[in-house]
Amino acid sequence: MKAWIAFWNILMKDMRTYYLKPPNISWGLLFPLVWVVMFSIRSGLGVESLPSLLPGLVGLSILFGTTSVLSVTVTFEKKGRSFERLLLAPISLEVLMLAKTAGAILFGVLNAFVPLLVGLFLSDLSGVNWAALIPAVVLIAVSSTFLGLFIAVSVKEVFEAQTFSNFFRFPMIFLCGLFFPLEQLPAWLRPVSYVLPLTYGADVLHASIRHSSHVPLPMDFILLAAFCGVLFAVSLRNIRRKWII
Repeated sequence: MKAWIAFWNILMKDMRTYYLKPPNISWGLLFPLVWVVMFSIRSGLGVESLPSLLPGLVGLSILFGTTSVLSVTVTFEKKGRSFERLLLAPISLEVLMLAKTAGAILFGVLNAFVPLLVGLFLSDLSGVNWAALIPAVVLIAVSSTFLGLFIAVSVKEVFEAQTFSNFFRFPMIFLCGLFFPLEQLPAWLRPVSYVLPLTYGADVLHASIRHSSHVPLPMDFILLAAFCGVLFAVSLRNIRRKWII
């Protein structure tokens, strides 16, 4: 019960301090909408092309929504020494870091539904497999958040977190099959795609919305969950090695 109370209080503090601030709310709404408009215009097909663009737009909304805030806030709190007070709390490190990442996960999931809601109003999404899409959105948000956590605990400065985040995010846009099919990539680049968690999340999104995939859905979910576990475990190891004296 004490762990649950601590988890809830840390989550609510982060939501009030970071995620529910007007700039973040407006950014979380505008960023996916701008991507929708930009890619609809770029395709030259208008709203008719929206279903084919939705997997990429949903994936991007989650990726940027989770990593942008978390990787910076954790680094900022560590530099300001407020994170050290949390480490002294009588709760396990696992519960503490799950509480610190829960806000980013919720923010990423909410970001994902912005383009989906636009799609519901502007196009026909009656064929979407929601039973696969919703768990995929949650798992992508979790894996992207834990990627942001890994970045945050691997650097010392806020600007390093931003740079390191872009080092992962921008290649993933092109290598994970969000907008470009994996078979169109050079043969020497494809192995890189299959070691990125978003590749399997994008595959589920394509399967759910466009009914096309490269990997069986159960394998996609298993690998996504495995990436979540590995990223979280590595992040905890770095915290214990670098931050806990």
